[in-house]
Amino acid sequence: MPTTADDLLTGELRALLAFAAGARHPDGGFGHLAADGSLLADQPRATYGTARMTHVFGLAAMLGSPGAEELAAHGVAALTGPFHDPEHGGWVASLGPAGDEADDTKAAYVHAFVVLAGASAATAGVPGGRALLDEALAVWDRHFWDDAAGMAVEEWDAGWTTCADYRGINANMHGVEAVLAAADALDALGEGAPGQLRSRVARVVERVVHGWARERDWRLPEHFDAAWRVLPEYNADRPSDPFRPYGVTVGHQLEWSRLALHTRAVLGDDAPGWLLPDAVGLYRAAVDRGWAVDGHDGFVYTLDWADRPVVTARMHWVLAEAIGAAAVLGAVTGDPGYAQDLERWEQHATDRFRDPVHGGWHHELTPEGDVGTTTWTGKPDAYHVAQALLLPRTPVRGSIAAGVRAALGG
Repeated sequence: MPTTADDLLTGELRALLAFAAGARHPDGGFGHLAADGSLLADQPRATYGTARMTHVFGLAAMLGSPGAEELAAHGVAALTGPFHDPEHGGWVASLGPAGDEADDTKAAYVHAFVVLAGASAATAGVPGGRALLDEALAVWDRHFWDDAAGMAVEEWDAGWTTCADYRGINANMHGVEAVLAAADALDALGEGAPGQLRSRVARVVERVVHGWARERDWRLPEHFDAAWRVLPEYNADRPSDPFRPYGVTVGHQLEWSRLALHTRAVLGDDAPGWLLPDAVGLYRAAVDRGWAVDGHDGFVYTLDWADRPVVTARMHWVLAEAIGAAAVLGAVTGDPGYAQDLERWEQHATDRFRDPVHGGWHHELTPEGDVGTTTWTGKPDAYHVAQALLLPRTPVRGSIAAGVRAALGG
């Protein structure tokens, strides 16, 4: 029996989209939601947050969710309007409450999500989506992609004159996700050069997963200098940083595991044989070392280089990535153990993270299961949860949007 949009628009996803719609900001884009779902209109608007929400509503528009296309178009308009830098090109990192630039640096992490937003909006046929994708890809190619290194650089100043010495895995991970989605969008439109984009993704995944992660027995370093030398003690004094935490980030191991399999799916017969075993290795290390390592159920945020927990807060996005990775590994391997893991992770989400009172998922919990605020406050966006709800119900393709299209027969 064919999959229908209603099969993918589960009750929880519909409720999540309704909750997330409250983040629509009257001055453009999407703002930060408090724990109860109210809009914190006096808080800065992060560009990556608006891009993530545009991506989510782009996926929802593909499913015919009422109002989703208009919300995605609202996001596209903000990304081509107030968040865009008309003088130097590219996108600022955030806007202040009054619309002034709160942070005008040009970050790869931010631009990766703009590419993702453009890809999902273009795939869904949202007005302005294709133009956004074209410009975002051009900026990524010109300023962030370092072909000699086969990786993306991290950050520039506002005028693209000075590149920071720091190099990071987090931005490259989301660059892989975004470029895979862009290649799929170009494929769906019958235009562009998706093959070149996918070959770049393969280079990044090989260096990160088959190189640094495998060489260190699946303890993936996150932080590097400009010559791509590992900085193992980076942010040891700020271990709870939301984007650059010290040590091994458990959720990123899970995320790279899944992305390796998305890469394998699009490479087809040309996919190297190591992609599947390396994806398994990353997943197993994250689960075996990161789950309940402190005696409480749940994934810890970070570990040190001896696998000891550093930040024991439970982040919603880590569990969401565990759900996605288990679903994709199960679909690719047929191993029933992943289905058991998937059921376990989804039950843990129900027991701990799903908020039956206000909606959405709590973004951070203590090891005992209370709402925490060490790193995150409120419920900033729906990106990780929406993907965790779709991945178990869609085929494995290069991107989630392509999986949705395939599930619906597109």
